[in-house]
Amino acid sequence: MSNTTVAGREGDTTDQLIRSLDAFDALPDSVALRARSYDLLRLTPGAAAVDVGCGAGRAVGEMAGRGVKATGVDVSEQMIAVGRRRLPEADLRVGDAYELPFRDGELTAYRAEKVYHELGEPARALGEARRVLAPGGRIVLIGQDWDTFVIDSDDPVLTRTIVHARADAVRSPRAARGYRNLLLDAGFDDVTVEVRTGVFTDALMLPMLSGIAHAARSTGAVTADRAGRWIEEQSELARIGRLFVAVPLFVAAARRP
Repeated sequence: MSNTTVAGREGDTTDQLIRSLDAFDALPDSVALRARSYDLLRLTPGAAAVDVGCGAGRAVGEMAGRGVKATGVDVSEQMIAVGRRRLPEADLRVGDAYELPFRDGELTAYRAEKVYHELGEPARALGEARRVLAPGGRIVLIGQDWDTFVIDSDDPVLTRTIVHARADAVRSPRAARGYRNLLLDAGFDDVTVEVRTGVFTDALMLPMLSGIAHAARSTGAVTADRAGRWIEEQSELARIGRLFVAVPLFVAAARRP
């Protein structure tokens, strides 16, 4: 799974998705969050790191800029192709979180941003993370909890229905709230968890909002008419500068003993 932001992949073509990712990744809060993840990994020049779900490789390039031997892994051949065009010197590989292309204990740092909610078996992925990390190696997981999107609306009941219906369509929608226990169960220690909340008040979030409404409609949780009216409301709020969306992001870090 590519490094998906809260923009999601709702109805996007690959080109549209990449534009959405680029816009979100360029936000100051996104830049700061990635920098925080590198600090939590305690990266030093020469360290060997992997970014799982690397997308087009932005984090891989940033870690390489710190002197780190960084590798990006993503299941999407298209995203890896984009990354290779943008970063021809980067080590970007097609692969998945369950079978990483590294020897036991080969890495000192493991990073996965907005990936684990797309995994049907998060615990299995963490077992693989533990395998490739050397003793003392660090891991950082970043992700949103799909049940905790906060969206202002004149119809809070409908909004709650849409948010929960979309969450139920995600493989592991509450993986982020479980990061701490997942890491402990996988045998990691020195586990810490932080919360960073992204607040959005402009049209940048409209593709995501439309996507979750359409997803709720497709599951039968809401009618097409109700989903359409809700999208119209959010679009109008964006137009007049009154949109409000808050997305808590959980940042968990730990050490392999």
